[in-house]
Amino acid sequence: MGEKQFVARFTVLVSACIAVACSSSTRSIGGVGQLEGATQWWRDGVCYEVFVRSFADADGDGVGDLRGLTSRLGYINDGNPASRTSLGARCIWLMPIDKSVSYHGYDVSDYYHVDPHYGTDEDFRNLVEEAHRRGIHVIVDFVPNHSSSEHPFFQSALHDPASPYRSWYRWSSVKPEQPTTWGQEVWHKSPVRDEYYYGLFWGGMPDLNYETPAVLEEMQKVAAYWLKNMHADGFRFDAIPYLVEDGNQLAHTRGTHDVLRQFGNRIRSESPGSFTIGEMSDGSPQILATYYPDQLDAYFAFGVAGATVEAARTGSAAPFVQAIREANATFPAGRWSSFLTNHDQPRVMTLLGGDAGKARVAASAMLMLPGMPFVYYGEEIGMMGAKPDETIRTPMQWSATSNAGFTSGTAWESLQPDWMTKNIAAQDQDAGSLLNHYRRLIHFRNAHPALSGGTLAVATTSNAAGAAFVRGTREETILIGLNFGDRAIDRFGATLSPAAASGGAYRLEPLYADPANGCAGETISADGKSVMLNSIAAHALCAFRLSSEPTGN
Repeated sequence: MGEKQFVARFTVLVSACIAVACSSSTRSIGGVGQLEGATQWWRDGVCYEVFVRSFADADGDGVGDLRGLTSRLGYINDGNPASRTSLGARCIWLMPIDKSVSYHGYDVSDYYHVDPHYGTDEDFRNLVEEAHRRGIHVIVDFVPNHSSSEHPFFQSALHDPASPYRSWYRWSSVKPEQPTTWGQEVWHKSPVRDEYYYGLFWGGMPDLNYETPAVLEEMQKVAAYWLKNMHADGFRFDAIPYLVEDGNQLAHTRGTHDVLRQFGNRIRSESPGSFTIGEMSDGSPQILATYYPDQLDAYFAFGVAGATVEAARTGSAAPFVQAIREANATFPAGRWSSFLTNHDQPRVMTLLGGDAGKARVAASAMLMLPGMPFVYYGEEIGMMGAKPDETIRTPMQWSATSNAGFTSGTAWESLQPDWMTKNIAAQDQDAGSLLNHYRRLIHFRNAHPALSGGTLAVATTSNAAGAAFVRGTREETILIGLNFGDRAIDRFGATLSPAAASGGAYRLEPLYADPANGCAGETISADGKSVMLNSIAAHALCAFRLSSEPTGN
């Protein structure tokens, strides 16, 4: 394709998207009550996912704890918006900290107290207080689908058919022929009598039965307790598609949506400033759309996450562009969260073959999207890790000192082999490190309302490696250009909207470039309608503020 054809094709599409971005400050977000507003704290900022067991150990027993995390809050956000030594995240999500039988915490045996391995209830309250002092909100993992088989409720139901908790779980005198989600056993033999109980994930996690009203009442009480008594700012809901079964339909049932709606309404009533986000890992935007508008506040966009990593891995922007276009068209604005990988998936640096350039552009793309992006601890320094789960949840690599600075004892899990060279201390003073790339990106996002809360309008480019989109509010419009490829793109062009220009020429103000010299030779046409970059470097991000002020040409 010739240069004129390239520019023409790109300009028409970008023209349309900029017109949309400049015309209004907020898309209709749908929903009711607090969901109709645009002032919630969770519409502004980045959230950092922490596995407390692996983050920082204060008492030397080899297990990370809440006091250790509290001592490291300054790394996440030191409270200074101008700081360049903290990530600048305004939220942390803690994987389960309730009392539990397993290391991961997703089989809860006591919903009302912190697991003693992590500290005390007062340690958590102190963490929240210290986090709030630094401008950090704290959300905790909430596991409503199942309890531990060691939970007193289940133990009572297991041993006593007349127990008041018997109907809190599902039982069968014969093993049902039940289709499953991924070929697993879902009906488990009772160790006490000749019967079976239902547990979607495994026998140690029996599912709660929401057809019994007391179950929902109790779990809403748990949520209210963490909001009111423990001072948490909200919840990440685990495994939400499976709350209510309907015959052989195990996921996405009407009953599940009804339960989530009741959870959302109760939580917003108890704490109007709270935030709820759900794990619905099916990548289909059509299925995820059924969880809006009035259930939880937001959901993780697994489809966008997978597409972002795939675009970075292959160098083709197509999956990323398609995924964000679908999400933008399908989900309420500001209520879907981007991320790269989480605690259940191989780490992003492993998926990208250890390629730092690909990791940089993946982070750039993810952190420029709307909603609240989530960063998995260690992702910002390129920590590696593949299945099994324990090895994607290894201790944080703080330094090259003993046990990577994580503990003075013996770490609960072996460190990654590269910890002595890939750690925070090694990257802290290197301006070109992945860590400092994340810091700059998050602070850049925080500084611009168009990036934290503006509209998204997606463009199309003729170059397979290139992506472009516009983020905008009434006060500010920012054009983002990305190159997912491993070679520079020459003649990267865009045309701005004549309607948005209001008869004046655009001013194009460079705001951000990674690498620093990665966005070369921008040109504005005499009529202010066309923009052309002579080149955009491999794995680069270019950001420009667009203004309708005359350029003087």
